[in-house]
Amino acid sequence: MTLRPRPFRPRPLLAAFVLATAVDLGSLAAGWHPGHAVAKPLLIPLLAVWAAVNGAPRLLLAALLCGWGGDVLLLSDADPAFLAGMACFAAGHVCYLVLFTAGARTGRPRARGTVLAPSYAAVLIATLTLLWPGLPPDLRAPVAVYSALLTAMAYTAATRLGPLAGAGGVLFLLSDTLIATGVAGLPQPPRPDLWIMLTYAAAQCLLVRGVLEERAAPPTAYREVRSTTP
Repeated sequence: MTLRPRPFRPRPLLAAFVLATAVDLGSLAAGWHPGHAVAKPLLIPLLAVWAAVNGAPRLLLAALLCGWGGDVLLLSDADPAFLAGMACFAAGHVCYLVLFTAGARTGRPRARGTVLAPSYAAVLIATLTLLWPGLPPDLRAPVAVYSALLTAMAYTAATRLGPLAGAGGVLFLLSDTLIATGVAGLPQPPRPDLWIMLTYAAAQCLLVRGVLEERAAPPTAYREVRSTTP
């Protein structure tokens, strides 16, 4: 039996999110800060409205709202804004964690947690080991706590929801690691803000799609597939 995912609508809202993302990335590529300052705060509200129209759970919308708050705060270069933005994203990861843990269907096949856990733990340890010497002393504890939450969210997305959300979690890890390496004074790729926003926008979109497709899947789909497997 072939299982087809539900077509999500309305497509113009998703197209508006893609357009705003393109404007933001184009502005970053061109070094045009005003375009980035206007487009960046629009990304997550557009994605959240599209998710809400398609029946998104409240925790998903709360996670997106926290991400939007972090986006706005990180437009400022001030240290208090950076810490407040990190706190907003941390709250969003908590929302994602609760949603992924409590909301996934127990019958659906997922990546084996026992196999993935050492990999995610190794990434966390390696990242903190790399960042630690270059981080300002007052940021070390907040970054460590935030990194643990982010890694737990990414791991839970992969093991509870599957490949789509798992890819979103990995991209979120990559995006925030790029930010952290900049704070720690480590070598950066050309136009790091462009890569940060590209991976971040893709991450949030994949996480949303992963949650919506999980909720749209028929409760008996996995049992039906298993019953037809020799």
